[in-house]
Amino acid sequence: MSDDLTILDPTNDYDTLGGRMLRAREALGLDENEAAQRVAVTLETYQNWEMDRDEPRANKLSMLAMCLSVSPTWLLYGRGKSPISESVSEEVTNIREQLARVSDLQEQTAQAIEMLNQSVARLIKREQD
Repeated sequence: MSDDLTILDPTNDYDTLGGRMLRAREALGLDENEAAQRVAVTLETYQNWEMDRDEPRANKLSMLAMCLSVSPTWLLYGRGKSPISESVSEEVTNIREQLARVSDLQEQTAQAIEMLNQSVARLIKREQD
């Protein structure tokens, strides 16, 4: 996914407003209470928005978008740059780093197993001689 997406791009996020709010909030590492405080609404109001039981009014929508670091258009229609694209690329980088460490550990383990097998073989041969 390109970082240069705009409202004119055919890419569309088919999640709901509440689903996009949840993903944007999680991308920032906020809990529901922190997000509600930033938008100056009660926790219950914020939760109702995120669960698609209600929708924010226009004045709160722009404040919500600003607080969640996304565009109002993305929140409403799923058009434009989503926060998840950045989050996914960071996650992929972290997973690749973990895979490299595991691969190194696997190689070290294989070498240790080979050395132990050689030691066992040497001890058995010594015992037989």
